[in-house]
Amino acid sequence: MAPKVVDKNEKRREIALSCHELIHDKGIRKITISQVAKMAGIGKGTVYEYFENKDDIIFEIINMHIEEYHNHFLETIKDVKNTREKVYHFFKFVLDDSEENMKHFNGFKDYLSIMLAEENESMSEYNGDCHTFFNEQLNKVIKEGVDSGELIPEALEMSNGLLIFEKGLVLLKMTQKDFDTKKECELFINNFFDLIEIKK
Repeated sequence: MAPKVVDKNEKRREIALSCHELIHDKGIRKITISQVAKMAGIGKGTVYEYFENKDDIIFEIINMHIEEYHNHFLETIKDVKNTREKVYHFFKFVLDDSEENMKHFNGFKDYLSIMLAEENESMSEYNGDCHTFFNEQLNKVIKEGVDSGELIPEALEMSNGLLIFEKGLVLLKMTQKDFDTKKECELFINNFFDLIEIKK
């Protein structure tokens, strides 16, 4: 009987999934490779067969969250015709205060604090890759609006500004107790689209 072939990418996901609650409960700084191994039901050495270090595990978990978020976003907007509404859905991560989303939001807060405090180069590069990915997705949404005649062509030059605004909202929500994220988001997006929508 031939030995079972292990899909390395699938195994990485399995290990990361097994310990993502541990990261939410304890925080990124406090978890250890030994704890990850225990949660995954494997030896510590096996963890290192699939991950270079703890950061690599964090990246895999964030990647899974991004994939899940992006798939949900695409499913949500597939029947939405208005670009303004699509952009509101794009901002779900910062606007959604549900218990499940706040776990992810607080995990990102923990990750961001480490990246800023420790000047972690691999995390900085990863964060740049994430920014590029989300900027591309937002660009697609804006381009569809331009191609359909809904938005002025100059709107294409502004998608990065929308993403930077979203990052500002995230930071303010993390650092200001009484900051009204939804109100500020709605105000900005409505004013923004009043400028770039073609009046008919």
